Amino acid sequence: MKRYWRVLALTALTLLSLWLWTPDVPRATLEARYLAEPNDLRRVGLWQLHVRDSGPPVTQQGPQSNAPAVVLLHGFGSSLQTWDAWAQGLAATHRVIRIDLPGSGLSPPDPAHDYRDARSLQLLIALLDDLGLSRASLVGHSMGGRIAWTFAAKFPGRTDKLVLLAPDGYASFGFEYGKAMEVPATLGLMRHVLPKPLLRMNLQAAYAQPQALSDAVTTRYHDLILAPGARQAMLDRLEQTVLQEPGPLLRQIQAPTLLVWGEADAMIPVGNASDYLQAITGSRLVSWPNVGHLPQEEAAQASLQAVKDFLR
Repeated sequence: MKRYWRVLALTALTLLSLWLWTPDVPRATLEARYLAEPNDLRRVGLWQLHVRDSGPPVTQQGPQSNAPAVVLLHGFGSSLQTWDAWAQGLAATHRVIRIDLPGSGLSPPDPAHDYRDARSLQLLIALLDDLGLSRASLVGHSMGGRIAWTFAAKFPGRTDKLVLLAPDGYASFGFEYGKAMEVPATLGLMRHVLPKPLLRMNLQAAYAQPQALSDAVTTRYHDLILAPGARQAMLDRLEQTVLQEPGPLLRQIQAPTLLVWGEADAMIPVGNASDYLQAITGSRLVSWPNVGHLPQEEAAQASLQAVKDFLR
């Protein structure tokens, strides 16, 4: 009888594992769903990147390359689609460049599995050079915000203006300055087990308005996180993130800077904006109530208008 129950328990555990097991989605399948143009997958320096490059029609503003350029950098676990509304609105007056950072969206993992901020700055320099841009405005959300403000501090000659949406950079729970984050072993299970309902539960914390996290948005996040190598890249990026006290770098920023925040942000609270306002000379803040960590999605038109006015 005991043997019977052991076999039954083992069988149940095996079936549960098979039910929860979440394999990668083939790249061909993801590209069929999310790649707008074959040429959007391009070699940039050391990296193979998913890049969308759009701008004013030639008949209205002259050659696209003559329009002021703006580069949009997404946050952790996200992709260039988070900027859909902004890209459409900005493309009337700007050359809009969106990328999937390595190991995110349709961009394959970094060839050296290096996700440190210094590597991201290398990538941005390579991107601007590849596109023939001497300078551009930078827009960064969360982790992408940290990359953007670090670039602006270290390369002021290549930065026009700076827009930071709920930027990362100050120490918070789980992060200490000068020390890599200790990634819980349980988080490593996501390499094998990541059912969509579980992902949706985690994504919901980023939205103040539940309806903003639609089934289509959830499916897109889930699909792209299941790209080959993406889950390991996310874990590697966490393990390699070492924050430094931001003040010294922030005080070096010369670019006009706009902070964009949701007042109901449960991930990086709007109270953090005061640190940036104090450190970056001349910076200012726009924010909205009942908006969470993704104002570019939850308050797309209001936040877009604020950014268009600022970039203008």
